[in-house]
Amino acid sequence: MAKAELKTVATPGSVADFLAAVPDPRRRDDAALVDALHRRVTGCDPVMWGPSIVGYGSYDYRYDSGRTGTMCRGGFSPRKAAMTIYLTGPYGDRRAEADALFVRLGKHSTGKACLYIKRLSDVDLDVLEKLVALSWAAMNATYPA
Repeated sequence: MAKAELKTVATPGSVADFLAAVPDPRRRDDAALVDALHRRVTGCDPVMWGPSIVGYGSYDYRYDSGRTGTMCRGGFSPRKAAMTIYLTGPYGDRRAEADALFVRLGKHSTGKACLYIKRLSDVDLDVLEKLVALSWAAMNATYPA
């Protein structure tokens, strides 16, 4: 049996074109703000990962099963239901700091490594930037360049 190909890989697609094509004007404006925030925090130019993830930086991983891959260190996707921001999840010895930030963030929900925000106007953008920076630092500590 052939090994399944990873669907989320870096592509040559244009981030600017992708963001300009977001159909909902509010979501498009929110995406521009989240892009600027990520650029400030990471110092990286974004790259498209798959058809709908705007990613910053990359890292190589290996699962216990032996499966390997490459993924963006941080990123987001302006999905129809909510802005999805990809965070690392475990923050090591900075977990309490992350928890306190989530409490102060505003209206949101979370998944395993995702932060979902329906409207950026419902959250504190300074707190969001601190969460992205904390996630970026955790990724850099876990996967040194």
